[in-house]
Amino acid sequence: MDLSGKRIVLGMTGGVACYKVAELTRGLVKQGASVQVVMTQAATQFITPVTMQALSGRPVYTDQWDARIPNNMPHIDLTRDADALVIAPCSADFLFKLAHGACDDLLSTLCVARPMMLPVLVAPAMNVEMWQNPATQRNVGQVKADGIRLMGPDAGEQACGETGMGRMLEPEQLLEEVIAAFQRKVLAGKRVLVTAGPTFEPIDPVRGITNLSSGKMGYAVARAAREAGADVTLVSGPTALDTPFGVHRINVQSAQQMHDVVISRAEDQDVFIAVAAVADWKVANVSEQKLKKTTAGDTPALQFEQNPDILA
Repeated sequence: MDLSGKRIVLGMTGGVACYKVAELTRGLVKQGASVQVVMTQAATQFITPVTMQALSGRPVYTDQWDARIPNNMPHIDLTRDADALVIAPCSADFLFKLAHGACDDLLSTLCVARPMMLPVLVAPAMNVEMWQNPATQRNVGQVKADGIRLMGPDAGEQACGETGMGRMLEPEQLLEEVIAAFQRKVLAGKRVLVTAGPTFEPIDPVRGITNLSSGKMGYAVARAAREAGADVTLVSGPTALDTPFGVHRINVQSAQQMHDVVISRAEDQDVFIAVAAVADWKVANVSEQKLKKTTAGDTPALQFEQNPDILA
C-alpha cells in the first residue's frame, strides 16, 4: 500500500464535487492512510458528515468549538500529527481564505494554524467563469507562492451545464497526486522516455502477430518516474491499461512505429527506459485484403524481414 502509515487531514468545502471526495476517501483508506475529515458548513449541504465518518472510520469535525477534543482546540490538535493536509473540493471562496489567511471557521483556522512544514494540497472545483475570474487567478498565484500545491483543475463538462476549466480532478487522479506528493523528487526537472507493451505486426487488415506482454511493468515504471518528479513520455504498444496520471502517452502499433517515435524524441530526453516487448520480425508481404481460406487448404506464404533495433 502506497500510503501505509500516512496520516491525512482531508478538508472539504462547499461544492457539488463533494460526491467525488467520498470515493477519494475510500481510495486513501485502501492505500493504508488514516484519514481525518474536516468539513465546512457549506460542505455539509452536499454530503453528510455521517457518510464521511463511515468511509473514513473516524469522527468528522465541522465546528471550531467541538468539545470532543480534550483541550477544545481542534484547529491546533488535528494537524499536529498529520503528514499532509488535503483540501478537496476547494471552492473559490476557500481559495480566497487560503490566500489571505482568513480564520472564520474550523477548516480555515486549521490551515493558518498548521505546522509550516506540513504539505498542503488543494483540488480546486468551481464554475469555469469563477475559475477564470481575475480575482480567483490572483488568489491562485498567491497560494502557489505560499508553497501550496494545486491538484488541477481539469477542463470538461460541469454540473452547472457549462463546459471549461474548473472541474475537480477525478478521485483516482487525486489519489495519484497524493501518493506522488510523498515521493522524493529525485528526477525533478528530468525528461524520461519509456516504452511499454507489445507490438503488433500486421498480416492483413484484420490479423497480425503479437505477444502476450501486458505492458504493466512499463506503465509502473512510467508512473514511478512521474511520482519522482520527471516529465514522462510513454510510448505504448496496444494495451488495455489506463494512462498513469500526469504521463504523456503516445500510442503505436508496430515495431517500426515505436522505433520512429523513440528515435525522433530520444535526443531531448535525459533517461530512456526500454520495457516494451518489441517484435524481432515483421511480415514483409502484408496483404491489403483479408486472407481467406481456400478449398484446397493452402496456407498463406508469409515472408519475414527483421525489424529495426530500437536500442542499436
